[in-house]
Amino acid sequence: MDKNPGSATVKTPSSNFTGDVWMNPVFGGDGTSQLTCGLVRFTPGARTNWHSHVNGQLLVCTDGIGLVGTRDGKTVVLRAGESVWTPAGEEHFHGGTAENMMCHYAILDASGDGEATTWLEPVTDEHYLAAHRAAGV
Repeated sequence: MDKNPGSATVKTPSSNFTGDVWMNPVFGGDGTSQLTCGLVRFTPGARTNWHSHVNGQLLVCTDGIGLVGTRDGKTVVLRAGESVWTPAGEEHFHGGTAENMMCHYAILDASGDGEATTWLEPVTDEHYLAAHRAAGV
């Protein structure tokens, strides 16, 4: 068993996020496991760019209210204690709502060839607001 020390909070890069998003890396693999986990905090209106993961991603909300949306227009509201699984290759975004912060653990398996995450273009304000309407928030 290995205890992992706490990590400093870092600002996420504006090339992959809209708005103020902060992360604490929790686990980044240990040579035998490629599991990665980060605690991510989104301010109101902040969100990821469109992206996908080679092996999928589990999001576990710890606080606030957020949205997870897919390219086909499906949107779910994510609240504390709830989780969402995005399957391998599914293009999606996640973040806080326009009026609420959201904090979640982002957990994924980074094993395989190449990058575990494929970052794409920003989610437009129009698409973000349409996701709110679709989710009823």
